[in-house]
Order: sequence, then structure tokens, then C-alpha cells
Amino acid sequence: VQLQASGGGLVQAGGSLRLSCAASGRTFSNYVVGWFRQAPGKEREFVASIRWSGGGTWYANSVKGRFTISRENAKKTVHLQMNSLKPEDTAVYYCAAQSGLIASMVSRHENYNNWGQGTQVTVSS
Repeated sequence: VQLQASGGGLVQAGGSLRLSCAASGRTFSNYVVGWFRQAPGKEREFVASIRWSGGGTWYANSVKGRFTISRENAKKTVHLQMNSLKPEDTAVYYCAAQSGLIASMVSRHENYNNWGQGTQVTVSS
């Protein structure tokens, strides 16, 4: 499966951005699609993920209530709506996909084998 991330940019604190992850290739029925981010000098961290079939979602505590992950079946695209952005949200954001993940596995980037290129999100104070 190939993933293409888009939608990053520069925004002021309190603003919003929507990231998109478009998938091509095989069907997605058994996949979990996740968003991770990595700031300079920091580890890659989990942001949110969604199960393609059934739509179950998971969020990092740091983004709950501000970010919303959703899927658009017809376009095989996953969106990450980011509201009330903070300077600490600044990072390169990556989307990833993997089949066969159970709930306890979705937040660990090591469990994903399919990655898109990153998209930079910069939040100014």
C-alpha cells in the first residue's frame, strides 16, 4: 500500500489545519491508519489512528479534544483535523498503515510497515 500525506503548513497558535493521507494499492478493509509526528531531536510519537472497517479511533492524550481523525471511504483517504493548535504541535507529521493490529498495538510506530512521506506542521506563537 502506498500513502501520500498532504496538508501541512504554517499556522498561528489557536489556528487549524487539516492533514490528508491518500492511499493507493490494495484494499484497506483490515487496516488501521495512524498519524505520528516527530519534532527535531525527539522520538516519533503517536497522534491518532482509525480502524478502516468499523471506524474505531484512538488519540494521544495531548491531542484529545483538539484533533479529529476520520476516513473518506470512496477516496481511500484519512483526514486529521487539527484545531486549537499549539506551538508544541510543531513537527513533521507522518501517516502510516498496517493490517492486523489490535487496539493495544495501534499507538506504537514500530507496528506499522507502510509509511507515507512526512508533511511539516509549524505553529507559531
